[in-house]
Amino acid sequence: MQNKDFMNEYKRWLNTEGLSTDVKAELEEIKNDETAIAERFAAPLEFGTGGMRGILGAGIGRMNIYTVGRVSAGFAAYVAASAPDAAERGVVISHDNRRYSREFALVTAGVFAAAGVRAYLFDSLRPTPMLSFAVRRIGAAGGVMITASHNPPEYNGYKIYNSDGCQLDIAQSDIVIKNIAAIENPLTVPCLSLEEAGDLIRILPPELDDEYCLRVCNISLSHDADAAKALRVVYSPQHGTGNVPVRRVLTECGYDVVPVLSQCEPDGDFKGTKNPNPESPDAYIDALRIADEVNADIVITTDPDCDRLGVAARRKNGEMQLITGNQSAAILLEYILSRRTAEGTMPENPFGVTTLVTSDIGDHICNAYGVTLEKTLTGFKYIGERIALHNAKHDATFIFGYEESYGCLIADFVRDKDGVQASLMLCEAAAYYKRLGMSLVDALDAIHAKYGFFLDTQSNFYFKGLDGSAKIAALTANLRKNAPTEVGGMPVLRVEDYLSAETQAMGYPASDLLRFIFENGWVAVRPSGTEPKCKFYYSIKASSEDEAKARLAVLKDTFEPKNA
Repeated sequence: MQNKDFMNEYKRWLNTEGLSTDVKAELEEIKNDETAIAERFAAPLEFGTGGMRGILGAGIGRMNIYTVGRVSAGFAAYVAASAPDAAERGVVISHDNRRYSREFALVTAGVFAAAGVRAYLFDSLRPTPMLSFAVRRIGAAGGVMITASHNPPEYNGYKIYNSDGCQLDIAQSDIVIKNIAAIENPLTVPCLSLEEAGDLIRILPPELDDEYCLRVCNISLSHDADAAKALRVVYSPQHGTGNVPVRRVLTECGYDVVPVLSQCEPDGDFKGTKNPNPESPDAYIDALRIADEVNADIVITTDPDCDRLGVAARRKNGEMQLITGNQSAAILLEYILSRRTAEGTMPENPFGVTTLVTSDIGDHICNAYGVTLEKTLTGFKYIGERIALHNAKHDATFIFGYEESYGCLIADFVRDKDGVQASLMLCEAAAYYKRLGMSLVDALDAIHAKYGFFLDTQSNFYFKGLDGSAKIAALTANLRKNAPTEVGGMPVLRVEDYLSAETQAMGYPASDLLRFIFENGWVAVRPSGTEPKCKFYYSIKASSEDEAKARLAVLKDTFEPKNA
């Protein structure tokens, strides 16, 4: 909600005694720039169902120690009221390599301690999946991860987790949001230092790292040491949290790992990479160069908080090919299910979980192996909820969870996507296929030959500024009102509106998602939950790549905004 009296809020901040020096300096710098003041004070940084993410800086609309403290106080109140022993069980707090991440983690711990809730800190940066693991392992009442994933350096964020190590569901988040709203002045939130907190803030022992890495190593379906040794892997952590655990796990499992040293040191400015997002080709520039120098079979990279994995593999002609998140998930799914079937280790009533904007190729793979594939809204928390639901009922066994945006989970001792697990399983698949004389590209071609050719892609349209959200809302509202009935001779069989009573009756929470279903594919439109953009997803099944591309061009011309 926009604050029309933003100038008074700015002055309150500016005149507060004891304000941090960096926030004070920024406020002084913009004192004659009303637009800059409005950008920082006209609306608070939004806290959604998964947490918050925003640009670093001063004001209620930016990530700083005060907005972090306010959110922490709201979450602390939720945790303390969630169970009689919750304050004693406490929360686990982790952070990535970004600017102010450690400071935000310490503030979070200090606010929890001031509220009488114990806080457990790692001694330095750790991946998101290790945060989820630690919450479950020590029986904590919740968790906080300070990260903005793959966003540009000027961003940071705050993700919250429940006692299951899963991001909070909508009902839980609503309580936290109400708690946060009740805190009018973020500048006066109580926060204890490490010295003042005493036993209320504890540093987690290194044995947790050992146990997590051992659990990851144990997900292996193959113990072929010769195959592992024969695979050469170039790896980049994109200056983030994956450097230590991914390299440790792969080395302990026998893989020949060549690190991209210029991208291994933690760096909040990401100076060694053009883009830390595995979805961007720019993330692979240095890794691909090194791969050619050392004749590597594959390149893998994890995003800064190491919950997502990107991969490139060598083709028969010697060139490296980038593999999308949909494609790498299909490779892993086929590998896991085929190996379990061949070795007789497929559990009873196996199930996988994916999202409504992920390729349909997974449906075909799961059908072939008798595995139930469930669909959720976008967000790995929904996948985690399905795992918890079936575990509580004891009616099915989780085998794989994944989404198109390069995130997956193999074993559920973590309840979020896990780039460390994915790195090991992807390398194992690559080593297995190499022993068969195949690359991962060959394995993907074999999947298409078996199940049909699938073209899956997406377009992103950014709408920045104070009116960005309104523009996105207008775009989706127009598609609801003027939904096409056919596109280029392809009839629209049905429109799925996830704000409708119909989808909510099916068990889906209300979500601003539209899916347009055709005979051999679909188009989905969804505003991003973390960035000022609208996403257009396309999944097309065709007899050939050329046919799929022709259909894609027609669909894009129909659905995408012309003047964005």
